[in-house]
Amino acid sequence: MKTKLTLSLLLLPLAASFAAAEIDEQILFKSGEEGYSYYRIPSIIESKKGTLLAFCEARKDHRGDSGNIDLAMKRSTDQGVTWSPLSVVWDVGDDTAGNPCPVVDRWTGRIIMLMCWNRAADHGKDLHAGTSKDTRRVFQTHSDDDGLTWRSPTEITTKVKRPDWWWYATGPGIGIKIQKGPYKDRLVIPANHTVEGHWGSHTLISDNGGESWGVSETIRPTTNESQVVELSDGRLMMNMRTQGLPTSTRAYTGYRSISYSDDGGMTWSSPVYDDELTDPICQASIIRYDKKRILFSNPSPPASLERGPRERMTVKMSEDDGATWPAELVIYEGPSAYSSLVKLPKGNVGLFYEKNQDIAFARFSIKSFK
Repeated sequence: MKTKLTLSLLLLPLAASFAAAEIDEQILFKSGEEGYSYYRIPSIIESKKGTLLAFCEARKDHRGDSGNIDLAMKRSTDQGVTWSPLSVVWDVGDDTAGNPCPVVDRWTGRIIMLMCWNRAADHGKDLHAGTSKDTRRVFQTHSDDDGLTWRSPTEITTKVKRPDWWWYATGPGIGIKIQKGPYKDRLVIPANHTVEGHWGSHTLISDNGGESWGVSETIRPTTNESQVVELSDGRLMMNMRTQGLPTSTRAYTGYRSISYSDDGGMTWSSPVYDDELTDPICQASIIRYDKKRILFSNPSPPASLERGPRERMTVKMSEDDGATWPAELVIYEGPSAYSSLVKLPKGNVGLFYEKNQDIAFARFSIKSFK
């Protein structure tokens, strides 16, 4: 299913300035098709060879976060014009496989994937509260043939999850490889967890291509699903879902939470709110497009102290390392949720996002922001 959309671009704060933006969009994972009832939790990367790999959770029986869930994938070798049939990266029988968070090692071409498992019968509320029969476990796999085949997953829970953490999730979204500075070539995977009385975020760090991992200090309270981006000066910035707690001294404000690291992701500043990025308590995506520009995507209704509706999927652009976000492109006004951005060749951008109850892939030009 493919549609061509023409949407308007709002340049802020000059609300009277508009440009036309042409967006090619198609539904990649349609609920009720290809053997699954629902699809959620998108993640997309470009391999060293230029292949797009789009991952998601393929939910067998219902839309809930637990149950029979496989980790599924589609590949595109023509920058998202056409896609392969669905293939399964990880099937754990009746249990839950999810939270894809891949990263590409640009030196070797290896695609490293971190992901999570839990018992089908352990529901989210119990996993978050530490009352489940088992716990969230962390696994790793990789592909050395451009995503065609994947190594049998290896459990790394004891290496990356602290004993007092209850819930655990990699990403969801993507990891990064640091491009410059003293931590050049380090792999950084954003993650989140719950511990008694707190939500928190953290990063997993590898200086040997994913052979082993270290765990950063935590960013808390009230931070949740996270994505990380390298800034032009070599610092890292974590952009996090803000998960308000009634007992927290850091109350939910309706905006994203931001933290910075100047040591390659090992330690982090206390989280602050970004009052230009609204947050309806949802996952988001952030990537560096080039030396000058950073892109951010999430459902972006007006800020609210209550949990806002997940709608109005929007991509915003910053030219000053995320200090300000003066331009935005509304991709879809209706119900939308999790998303994953990818830089494409020839000045294009891809957005893989939850649209209604499906997952769509949209392509547009970076010139749409001009």
